[in-house]
Amino acid sequence: MMKKMSIPTSKTSLVLFLCQIISALDVPLDSKLLEELSQPPTITQQSPKDYIVDPRENIVIQCEAKGKPPPSFSWTRNGTHFDIDKDAQVTMKPNSGTLVINIMNGGKAEAYEGVYQCTARNERGAAISNNIVIRPSRSPLWTKEKLEPNHVREGDSLVLHCRPPVGLPPPIIFWMDNAFQRLPQSERVSQGLNGDLYFSNVQPEDTREDYICYARFNHTQTIQQKQPISVKVFSTKPVTERQPVLLTPTGSTSTKVELRGNVLLLECIAAGLPTPVIRWIKEGGELPANRTFFENFKKTLKIIDVSEADSGNYKCIARNTLGSVHHVISVTVKAAPYWITAPRNLVLSPGEDGTLICRANGNPKPSISWLANGVPIAIAPEDPSRKVDGDTIIFSHVQERSSAVYQCNASNEYGYLLANAFVNVLAEPPRILTPANKLYQVIADSPALLDCAYFGSPKPEIEWFKGVKGSILRGNEYVFHDNGTLEIPVAQKNSAGTYTCVARNELGKIQNEVQLEIKDPTMIIKQPEYKVIQRYGQVSFECIIKHDSTLLPTVTWLKDNDELPDDERFLVGKDNLTIMNVTDKDDGTYTCIVNTTLDSVSASAVLTVVAAPPTPAIIYARPNPPFDLELTGQLERSIELSWIPGDENNSPITNFVIEYEDALHEPGVWHYQTEVPGTQTTVQLKLSPYVNYSFRVIAVNKIGRSQPSEPSEQYLTKSASPDENPANVQGIGSEPDNLVITWEPLKGFQSNGPGLQYKVSWRQKDVDDEWTSVIVANVSKYIVSGTPTFVPYEIKVQALNDLGYAPEPSEVIGHSGEDLPMVAPGNVQVHVINSTLAKVHWDPVPLKTVRGHLQGYKVYYWKVQSLSRRSRRHVEKKILTFRGNKTFGMLPGLEPYSSYMLNVRVVNGKGEGPASPDKVFKTPEGVPGSPSFLKITNPTLDSLTLEWGSPTHPNGILTSYTLKFQPINNTHELGPLVEIRIPANESSLILKNLNYSTRYKFYFNAQTSVGSGSQITEEAVTIMDEAMASRQVDIATQGWFIGLMCAVALLILILLIVCFIRRNKGGKYPVKEKEDAHADPEIQPMKEDDGTFGEYSDAEDHKPLKKGSRTPSDRTVKKEDSDDSLVDYGEGVNGQFNEDGSFIGQYSGKKEKEPAEGNESSEAPSPVNAMNSFV
Repeated sequence: MMKKMSIPTSKTSLVLFLCQIISALDVPLDSKLLEELSQPPTITQQSPKDYIVDPRENIVIQCEAKGKPPPSFSWTRNGTHFDIDKDAQVTMKPNSGTLVINIMNGGKAEAYEGVYQCTARNERGAAISNNIVIRPSRSPLWTKEKLEPNHVREGDSLVLHCRPPVGLPPPIIFWMDNAFQRLPQSERVSQGLNGDLYFSNVQPEDTREDYICYARFNHTQTIQQKQPISVKVFSTKPVTERQPVLLTPTGSTSTKVELRGNVLLLECIAAGLPTPVIRWIKEGGELPANRTFFENFKKTLKIIDVSEADSGNYKCIARNTLGSVHHVISVTVKAAPYWITAPRNLVLSPGEDGTLICRANGNPKPSISWLANGVPIAIAPEDPSRKVDGDTIIFSHVQERSSAVYQCNASNEYGYLLANAFVNVLAEPPRILTPANKLYQVIADSPALLDCAYFGSPKPEIEWFKGVKGSILRGNEYVFHDNGTLEIPVAQKNSAGTYTCVARNELGKIQNEVQLEIKDPTMIIKQPEYKVIQRYGQVSFECIIKHDSTLLPTVTWLKDNDELPDDERFLVGKDNLTIMNVTDKDDGTYTCIVNTTLDSVSASAVLTVVAAPPTPAIIYARPNPPFDLELTGQLERSIELSWIPGDENNSPITNFVIEYEDALHEPGVWHYQTEVPGTQTTVQLKLSPYVNYSFRVIAVNKIGRSQPSEPSEQYLTKSASPDENPANVQGIGSEPDNLVITWEPLKGFQSNGPGLQYKVSWRQKDVDDEWTSVIVANVSKYIVSGTPTFVPYEIKVQALNDLGYAPEPSEVIGHSGEDLPMVAPGNVQVHVINSTLAKVHWDPVPLKTVRGHLQGYKVYYWKVQSLSRRSRRHVEKKILTFRGNKTFGMLPGLEPYSSYMLNVRVVNGKGEGPASPDKVFKTPEGVPGSPSFLKITNPTLDSLTLEWGSPTHPNGILTSYTLKFQPINNTHELGPLVEIRIPANESSLILKNLNYSTRYKFYFNAQTSVGSGSQITEEAVTIMDEAMASRQVDIATQGWFIGLMCAVALLILILLIVCFIRRNKGGKYPVKEKEDAHADPEIQPMKEDDGTFGEYSDAEDHKPLKKGSRTPSDRTVKKEDSDDSLVDYGEGVNGQFNEDGSFIGQYSGKKEKEPAEGNESSEAPSPVNAMNSFV
C-alpha cells in the first residue's frame, strides 16, 4: 500500500524546485514552464497615487504589467477614455503602458492635470492601476504687501508673520537677514510650525530692519523672499517681568487629528519674562519611549509612527519664576485603510473550488468593494461559479472561462487600498520538469530521494517503476511524496538502477527516467588520540581514512571547532597533524573532518599542555630616564649635549628624544628638538639667538618611552638681528582712498632679540616714486590714507630689532580701495530673436573707469506694456548678471507682443556704476493663450449656444477662432470631427442641425498671424425628443407600484394611531430629544479639513464649488496664473542656498523659463479630496 507524506524540513535541500503555494494547484517557478502557461495580467510597476510633477519636464506616468499573452494597455483620464493617439504630445512606450507627456516641446503641464488610471488587458482578464493623481508643482510669488515697522517695548512679546504663498508641495520656511545669514534662534526666539517667528520677550539687540522670511520650493528649485520686516525695540526702565502667556496655541484646550503611521507634531510657544521653559506630559499615561523627540528648544513635541494607542490628552506647561500656564491638546489618531489579508492570486484546475479573501482595517472601518476586470462586480458579466460574500469571493466548480482579474478596494474617508488578484483556470496535460536521465548518488544505508518535479491541470497522478519493464513500486520500503519525489529510506547496494516516473491526468501521460548509484561510506579507521605534552615539546595526531574509490575526500583539521592558527608550527600531513614547540595556547580539542561530495565523518582528541621545568621569568619594561645631562662647546648658534643612559630593562634602547624649553618666551612649555639612535649619547644642537634654553632627554625601547630626564642647566644665547621677515603680506583697500597693509607677525623666538618692530614700505607701481616707509611695533596692520582710487602698489614688510634688520624682504602687489564705476556701457543694442527671447549687446567700458576689479555687467529689463492691450501694469524689474568682460547676453522669458525697456550697468567689488540710457525694444506676436472660458447654454433638440471669452493673453492681434466638435456615443467612441472658423470679433455662436439627445465634445482655440494657441474642451448634450420621452414607461401607472404605495400608506396610518393612543395615556414620546442627542454622524456636513468631500476653491478667485463637482456649475473652465520662476540665462541675482538655508553665493541652479502672462491653461479643480473611494 502506498504511503504518502510531506518532505521533512531537514531534506528540503534535496528538492529540485521551489513552489509558490497559492491555492489548490502549485505552479513551480520554472522559467520555461511559466513562459508557456497562460496567465492574466499583473501590474508590476505604477506611479504613486499622488504624483506631483515638475512643470518644466516631461511627465512620465508609469504602468508596467506582465501576462501571457503579453497584455495591451489603455488609459482613462478623469474617469473617461484617454485617447493618446489624438494628442501629439502623448506617447506610450513600446511593449509597455508607461505614458510620456512631452512638456519640453511646447506642452503645458497644467493641461494634463487630472486623475489617470491604467488598464492592462489580455484574453484572460484585465488588471487596473491605482488612481494616479497628476498635479504640477507650483511655486507662486509672494503677494505684495506694505509692511509697517514693528515698534515694541522691551520685554514684550512679538510675532512676525511669514504667511508664505501656497505652493505644491508646501515650501520650507526659514528666516535670514540681508547678509543671507540664518537668524539665531533660542528658547526666547524661535520659528513656529506655521513659519512665523515668535519672540517670548524682545530685547534691545532684536532691533533690526532685515527680518526676512524665505520660502524654498524644493520641487522647482526656487526660493521666494518676503519683503524685509523692521523691528524697533524701545526701552523703559524698569523692565516689567511677566508670567507666561501662550502665543500658540490659544485658549486652554485644542484638538488634533493625525493618521496612523504619520509623525505627530504638537507645538506650544509662550511669552513671558523671564523666558518660560516648556515641559510636556501625557495625561493618564507616559510619552512613548523610543518614538518621542523634543525639537525647537522643547517647544515642539514629535512622536513618530503614531498608532491608535497614542490618542489622548497631551499637556504642555510653560513656566518661569512668576508662574505657569498650560494647554491641553486632545489628540485623536485615525487610520487610512491598511491590509489585514490582501487577496492573493488563485490558480485552479477545471472543476476545483477556491476563495479570494480581502480584509482591511482602518479608523473608521473601511468599506470593501469588488471589481471584476476593472468593472464593479455588480454590473460585471455573470459567472455562475462565483459568489460574493462581503470581503470574500467563493468559487465553486470553476471552468476555463472563469479566469479573470479581480480588484478589491478598501476605502474610508482617509484613503483607499486597491489590490489586483487573478483567478487563472488552467487545463494542461502533464509535464515533467526534472531533467531526463538525471544521476543520483547516495551513500549505502542512507535515504535516497529521486525527484519527479511535475505540473499539470488537473493535478496529475504520479507512479514509479524500477527498470525498463518493472512493475509499479509499492510497499513500506518506499515513501511517495506529494511533490512527486520517491524516497527510499534505507538504500542498499541492490537499490541501484534505473527508475521511471509516470505522470498522467485526463489530458495525457508522460514519463521520465533517472539513475541511482549507491556508494560505500567514508570511515576513519585510525582516529586521533588524547595527548599530554610539556611546553616546548612536539605532538602528532593521526587520522587514517577509508572511502569509496569513486569519491575524492578532503581532510580538514580544526582546533576548538575553529580553523587552525595561522602558525608555521602547525604541520598538516596526509594522515596526521604535527604541532612543533607547543605552548600553553595550543591546549584544546583537535578535530579531523573528512568530507566527500556525499558524506562527512569526523573524530576528535584533546591536547593538554603541562608546565616544563621552571625557569626564571624575564621582566621587560620601559627604560629608566637618562641622567647627568651636560652642556659643552657653547657657541652663538650651537651647543653639545651629553648624557648617561638609564637601565634599559631587558629591552634595548632604540633612540633618544631631545626636547627644549624657552624660559624667556614660553616658560614651562617643552618643544621637540631632535632625536638620535639609541647607541649615541651626545648630540650637536642648533640654537636660535635670544633664547634661554634648557634641555631634557627621553629614552625609547620597544616597550615604550621613559620618563623625561631632569632638565639641564640653562643657556641664554646672544641676541642677533632677525633671520626672517613676516609672512602672508597683503595690501587691500577698505575705502576708495586708503590701502590696508597686513602681515603675519613673527613668534617670540623668531625675534632673535629685544625690541622687535616692523618696517612697512610702499610705493605706487609703474610710477617713478620713492618708497614710503614707517616703523611700527606690536601690530600686524597698517593703513595708508589719501591714496588714489584702485591703483596697484608695491609693498614689503621687514622685521628689525635692537640689533638690526632682517634680510631684504620680497615685494608683493596690492591695490588701494575700489570706488563705484564712473561710466555706463555704451552702444547698447537689442536683437529680438523670437517672441520670448532677445539678445543684448554693449561696448565694454574702459578699464580705468571701472575703478576696481571688474566683476561683470548687470542688465536691468522690464515690461512697459502689452501691445495688444495698451494698458500699463506694475513694473517689476528683472536683473541678469553676466560675469567677467562679456559684452552680450540673452534675455529669456519675454512676453510676446510687448514693449520692453532695458539698461546695462558695470559692476565691480564696490557696487554698480551708472545705468546706460534706457533702450526700448518690442517682441513680435506669438501664438495666443487659450480662450478665457467656454460656456455651452440653451440646449434644444438640435442646437446648442456657445459663448466664450477672448484669451487673457492674446500675445498678438487675434485673427480668428477655430471650433471643432464631434459626437460621443455611449461607449465613449468619438464620431466624425467638424471644424468651423469664426471671426475674431465674435463671442458667441448657435450651432444648429445637431442630433437630438446626443453628447458632443467641443475643442476651441484662438489664432493670431503666427499660429493657433492652446485649446480648451467642453462637452454638452442636446435634449431628448419629446415624442420619444412620451414613449418611456410611466412607473406611476404600473399596478405593482400602486399596490406597494398603498401598503406603505396603510403601515404609516397604523403607526400614527399607536402613537396617538400612547400620548393620550399620558406617556411621553421624546423622539425629537433623542434625535437631537444622537444625531446621525453620517448626515453631518462634511468638512474640508477632515479629508472628506469638501468645497474646492479655485486658486485664483476663491469661489467655492458644489461638493463633489469637477467644474463650476456654469460649465466655465477657469484658469490659474502660472507660477513658474524667472529663467536666468545669466547668473542672476537670486541667492543660492545650502540645505540649511545659508547663502553660498550667486544662484546657478537649474534654468527655468519665465512664464508670460498668457501661460495659463484650462483646468478642472483638483480631485484629490474626492479620492477616498476608488470607484
